[in-house]
Parts: sequence; structure tokens; C-alpha cells
Amino acid sequence: MIINFLGTGTSNGVPEIGCECTVCKSANLKDKRLRSSVLIEKGDTRILIDVTPNFREQIMDFPFQKIHGVLITHEHYDHVGGMDDLRPFGRFGKIDIYAEKNVSDALKDRIPYCFLSQKYAGIPNLEITEINDTEPFWINDVEVIPIRVMHYKLPILGFRIGDFAYLTDVKTVPEKELSKLENLDMLVVSALRRTEHISHQTLDQALDLIHKINPKKTYLTHLSHQMGLHNEVGQELEASISIAYDGLVVKV
Repeated sequence: MIINFLGTGTSNGVPEIGCECTVCKSANLKDKRLRSSVLIEKGDTRILIDVTPNFREQIMDFPFQKIHGVLITHEHYDHVGGMDDLRPFGRFGKIDIYAEKNVSDALKDRIPYCFLSQKYAGIPNLEITEINDTEPFWINDVEVIPIRVMHYKLPILGFRIGDFAYLTDVKTVPEKELSKLENLDMLVVSALRRTEHISHQTLDQALDLIHKINPKKTYLTHLSHQMGLHNEVGQELEASISIAYDGLVVKV
């Protein structure tokens, strides 16, 4: 299984508009972060987790091939704002979107033309399958296990595929969900910044969660410019934990 990091930044991206900080002015490409998303390739199956406002830019250098499923963690704009840019992939047939009911309802409310029963030419060919946090499902021969996490008071989803798990916008993970995260080869988890935030983990909180889950390897994502420079933060971390960056490709 191959994990392509399309973006590793928070809702504002890095650099943040109008900011003159050291990170935003860094010449290191690893400090340039589009909104967070990954493209997973397992055999002939391609699965996208979240479709960001940067999706068009993020996907441009990849081969133009069918996307078999799009997993949506939650309805915030930085995670769904590129939905309309899926329209070219409709040439391969319908595009299956997997989301909880409240997220499905939000998408249909915000972009209703994408979900008309009678579609007209030029709109994305999207079809939503509603999922929940208790029932695994399949995309081709790939099993997907939803994981309940909390984005402050908002229940959202993470996902496990094989020995890989992706958790973004995490503030807390209910104890009962931790059993779904046992024996991971790779964990991708969000860490916004060093200082406290109401709905996102700090670096220290993310490290505490990582040590509780104990995966073989972890990559941190959904970072803001307030986290610090990529190379400097990376030097502080233990060998099994790394800072992800846009364009990183890893094998599980």
C-alpha cells in the first residue's frame, strides 16, 4: 500500500496569507503546506481521504485514473472544499463518496447541484454512501474501518485500512475506539501547534496519543505555521515519529 501525502497543512495552509513569520517565509519546500489529504493506492484501488480546496493543484501531477472512493472525515471546508474539482474523474463513471449522514446532509445543502437525481452535463458524477462509526465497509477488495474521534465537541471520523490509520483534526479519541488502532504499522495523526487549541491536539498531546497507540511508525500532519520549522521540529522527535510534508510518499 502506498500513501501519497497531497497536503499536510491546517485550514489556512502554510504560508498563511499576510504572515511574515519565519515558517511562512521559509525557503524550504517542506515548510509549504497545502490543506491536509492523502491518496492511498492499494493494488489497483485508489482511495482519497478528504478533498481539499487545493485538490486540483494536488492531483495534477498524478496519472489521470479512476478514484474508487473518497472518504470524508468531516464537513469543514478545508476537508471538502475541492468536491467540485472531482468532475473530470466522472469520465471513469460515478465517484463514490463515503460520509456520515450529517456530513452527507451538509454536502447536499452546500453543493446541491452535485447530487441532483437528474444530473446534467458538466457536474461532478458523485454518489454518496452514508457510513457510521460501527460498521466497516469495502471499496473493491479494500476493507475500511471507521474510527470515531472528537474534534472538540464535533464527532468526526478517522479511518483504518489494513495496518494503516489516518486521524486528522483530532482533539481526543474515545477509549473504546483505541482497540481499532492496535498493531498499526503506520499512523498518520494531526498535531496543530505547540500551544493549546480548543479543537486540535498540540504536539505534546499528539505524542501522548501516539505512545498510547504505539504504532511502528507515525507521521504528523495538519500542522500550522505555529508549529515551527519542519527541520527543527523533526530533530526533536524520536526516530519512529516524523513530520509529514506535501509530496511525501511512503509504503506500508
